[in-house]
Amino acid sequence: MSLKAVLSAAVALLGALALAAAVSLIVLATNLQRTTSNLGAAVEGVRVAEALEVDLLSLHRVTHPLLSDLEASAPLAAGKEESLRALLSEARRETTNPEEQALLAQAERGIADYFLVRERAAELSPERLARELGPSLDVALASLERLVDYNVAEARAAQAQAARWERLSDIAGFGVAALLLLGGAALLLWLRRFAFRPLLDISRAMQRFGSGRKRTRAPEQGPAELREMARTFNEMANSLSRQQEAQLTFLAGVAHDLRNPLSALKMSAALLTAGRPLPEERMQKTLALIRRQVARLDRMVGDLLDATRIEAGRFELQLEEHDACDVAREVVELYRAGGSSHDLRLELPEEPLLLRCDSARLEQVMHNLVSNALKYSPTGSRVDVGVAREGEEVVLSVVDRGIGISTEEMRNLFVPFKRAGKARERTPGVGLGLSVSRRIVEAHGGRIEVESRPGVGSAFRVRLPLHPAIAHPPARPGEEAPGPSDALH
Repeated sequence: MSLKAVLSAAVALLGALALAAAVSLIVLATNLQRTTSNLGAAVEGVRVAEALEVDLLSLHRVTHPLLSDLEASAPLAAGKEESLRALLSEARRETTNPEEQALLAQAERGIADYFLVRERAAELSPERLARELGPSLDVALASLERLVDYNVAEARAAQAQAARWERLSDIAGFGVAALLLLGGAALLLWLRRFAFRPLLDISRAMQRFGSGRKRTRAPEQGPAELREMARTFNEMANSLSRQQEAQLTFLAGVAHDLRNPLSALKMSAALLTAGRPLPEERMQKTLALIRRQVARLDRMVGDLLDATRIEAGRFELQLEEHDACDVAREVVELYRAGGSSHDLRLELPEEPLLLRCDSARLEQVMHNLVSNALKYSPTGSRVDVGVAREGEEVVLSVVDRGIGISTEEMRNLFVPFKRAGKARERTPGVGLGLSVSRRIVEAHGGRIEVESRPGVGSAFRVRLPLHPAIAHPPARPGEEAPGPSDALH
């Protein structure tokens, strides 16, 4: 279960509810507006029909031959007729329903018949005119009354429809609000139980771990993201615990490795200060032992200091132009002068291979590689040291015929304080030489490659970029300097 998936689903659901609510409001508003319009039209129809009835009755009263003077009421009758025609025109404009239009047409015919009878007023006697006007008036008024009843019924239907839409809008509004509240409450409860609680557990585990309880681990529970966070914290805690154990092991190893040369120095000092004269040969052997042990201590302390500088980011190089052949030659001559018991061979090219490097640090790398080749090779075996050019790189190689390195040991070859099992058994050391050497080579922009087979030997190759002046020499007179495309081929 993923927190991202749950939150996405919750947001999508709440968004869908909100969208549904918005659509419902739009639909309800549209229908309410339509119903209101229908109600207004029906009310207006009632008003016009009743106005027609009133005007028709008023016209009949002022034009009735037995109730009024026709000549005196002629102007008033003309005004009522004009009002009736105007109301009929308005009714035709407002009427859109076919049934209502049919009722209006009947009312118009009734009113038209009434007007026809009135136009014959001069031809008929007052008694006969009154008898003929009565039925036509009743027909017209009956048609108008049916039109009024129809519009009243339409108004009531529109009012009922509006009430239904209002109830539906209330139900929809309360329903959506309830769903939103329930969804929000359910999301908060889920977050509290499955997200906040594991998050607080992780926070408490971090606090306990930071306060010194290094065995504290966070429970891996809850959503996938929090489980991954807890897993990462636990892996970090395990890594720190392993590092602490490795540091303790390293300190114990350093103490053990330093004790051996110190014990030898202590014994040599005891011999020299015993008060008894030593034979010259014994004296020379004792002094040689002291020199070797001091050199071992110096190398161990130097490796420790270099590793400390590298980790602190204060490792600096003094870059100058040097010939890689000179660096290799000086290292080999030093071991030959020391009376090496191995067949140490040096192979150099005829032309110089310039590097922009810190020669002292590069010699330190070569010393480490050659020293390891001599330590882990049988006495009298051959060790080859070579310098060659491969493309735009200078390759310094050290090849021995020693104990070799297994594939499993190869993985930890350049890890600080890690030493192969056979290496620990054969010679003491703190396990920093190759780690420091690799960091030195990488600081020069190069890399170290290793090939090894147990029981056959090992080959270490240091690859460094050739000096630009050698990689791209200036053009001779009459020649064009190679462009970037030429340098790639």
